[in-house]
Amino acid sequence: MNTKTQISSTIVLYNENYTELKKTVDSFLQIPFSKKLFLIDNSKENILQEKFNHPETEYVFNNKNIGFSKANNQVIDHIKNYSNYHLILNPDVVFESGIISELIHQLEKDETLTMISPKVEYPNGKYQFTARKYPAFLDLIIRRLNVFKTRVHQQEYRDLDLSRSFYPDFIHGCFMLFKTDDFVKINGFDERYFLYMEDVDICKKIDNTGKRKMYYPNVKIQHVKRQGSSKKIKLLYYHLSSAYKYFKKWGLVNKS
Repeated sequence: MNTKTQISSTIVLYNENYTELKKTVDSFLQIPFSKKLFLIDNSKENILQEKFNHPETEYVFNNKNIGFSKANNQVIDHIKNYSNYHLILNPDVVFESGIISELIHQLEKDETLTMISPKVEYPNGKYQFTARKYPAFLDLIIRRLNVFKTRVHQQEYRDLDLSRSFYPDFIHGCFMLFKTDDFVKINGFDERYFLYMEDVDICKKIDNTGKRKMYYPNVKIQHVKRQGSSKKIKLLYYHLSSAYKYFKKWGLVNKS
């Protein structure tokens, strides 16, 4: 008999807006089966713990910013042999509880699937192109400079019918639902990435296991998408640093 918790999740926090974060937490806690939410706080001040005192949440205060990848990986020992599915969730996402059952159903019926993600929209309903082809080094420059739109659109699979599910190279990491056993087997995220590119890297790691990732647009979520690296020098530095680590690890040319 399987006595595991059905789904666990991590949300990595850093100086979050409480009102926005509460919407995300409430979305998860409305899921109608056994669950556990880990709130991993990289902020310098512990001001959120008392606000999320719920039996299905666990708050972890790091007292320093250890980065997105390392913070997510803190739960690996907890979720091993504990949950069936594990959700990597951004603190600015809202979703209906019923979508989880549909996503889990897709994972359950396909042994080759490790991870699945839904359609993503901005709060105004505009579509977010979260399914992407693996980038070559030049693609990051093109996107940053906002030039060669045809190439950018190719990288976003705009030549496909995006109302249908398919298996992209990678999927942006605001909402990534994994089979827990698979997430544990690949040791989660590569902790060399402090912020950015860790979602691209983990999809490469999935490829190396012979399994797949599915983009499943039959259900949708809402994501604010802050795009911080285009606005703050420090975040841009993290993005460039992660890009360097990614291409050093996987090569400068897209080999998807």
